[in-house]
Amino acid sequence: MSKRDYYELLGLSKGASADEIKKAYRGKAKELHPDRNADNPNAEAQFKEVNEAYDVLKDTEKKAAYDRFGHAAFEAGMGGGGRPGGQGDFTSAFSDVFDDLFGDFMGGGRRSSGSNRATRGSDLRYNLRVTLEEAYTGLQKSIKVPTSVQCASCNGTGAESGSEPTACPTCSGMGKVRATQGFFTVERTCPTCSGLGQMIKNPCRNCSGAGRIEKDRSLSVNVPAGVETGTRIRLTGEGEAGMRGGPAGDLYIFIEVGDHKIFSRDGLDLFCRVPVSMSSAALGGDIEVPTIDGGRSRVKIPQGSQSGRQMRLRGKGMPAIKSSQSGDMFIELAVETPVNLTSGQKELLREFEKLSEDNNPESTTFFSSVKSFWDTMKN
Repeated sequence: MSKRDYYELLGLSKGASADEIKKAYRGKAKELHPDRNADNPNAEAQFKEVNEAYDVLKDTEKKAAYDRFGHAAFEAGMGGGGRPGGQGDFTSAFSDVFDDLFGDFMGGGRRSSGSNRATRGSDLRYNLRVTLEEAYTGLQKSIKVPTSVQCASCNGTGAESGSEPTACPTCSGMGKVRATQGFFTVERTCPTCSGLGQMIKNPCRNCSGAGRIEKDRSLSVNVPAGVETGTRIRLTGEGEAGMRGGPAGDLYIFIEVGDHKIFSRDGLDLFCRVPVSMSSAALGGDIEVPTIDGGRSRVKIPQGSQSGRQMRLRGKGMPAIKSSQSGDMFIELAVETPVNLTSGQKELLREFEKLSEDNNPESTTFFSSVKSFWDTMKN
């Protein structure tokens, strides 16, 4: 029985590109896989034909020979490199596409020899609490970070001085082992070296072969002016040391700005709630208020001010990070009702009440609206 044309098997024309060949093979391999065609006795043979076709057409030299001579290119005497379709070629072809399909899920597909020897250290997080005043001015802060640092005795190799790690005999330094199960080639982490690709016969006594040791490290952190809760500062290479001489991770400083007794914050703006007496609010006048830089500002209170009234001090808020811009400070008045009155004070207030019937516009408007509402409900 004559062989079918390889392009015809994959449903392609003769000028198909490498990407088109791979795409067509993937579709046919899924369609004809024996596990999906248990009721078709010819499925395995058809599946092997498709793999044989792909094994030839994916190889530039084999494809060129096939395009010129057809199946005769691989028969004895043609110098085509032997007959395709043997078990080794089939496994290689399917393994290539298996890597393409599932490589990312399995951790990036094939890896070159020794790629697992050095492992990057983990990133670390440090929560740094600062006061509002410190957030306003910025500061240099010294912190102690518990972390893993490179072992000085073995320079991170994990091996005792005078010795070197050797390639794992099980995986030959790959860190992975492969096993063929039917039509699939499955890649797993090497059980002997746990994926490191290396074996240490004489581990360092200081770090027990890890290449790093636990140690508190002192660092100086530059906290810029204007930081707020949630600001993140990244210190490259200041995280956990890598395994077996791998690069260190990064350290992330997360800022938390503490609450203040006088000021509250909203972005770049500050708010200060200032209590004023009933008489000061009624008569008006000047008050002195604090600012976040430790200074003082005088604010004029208009006559007849009510609770909740705000006055703005421009540029007296928080600075923006790495900018000359600053927010504003808002003074919010809280008119205070006097307590613990003496009999004399009470008498004076009653007299004042009689004389001030026309001096409370908000009360007059409110109670007029209430009277109108009740009249409407009666009707």
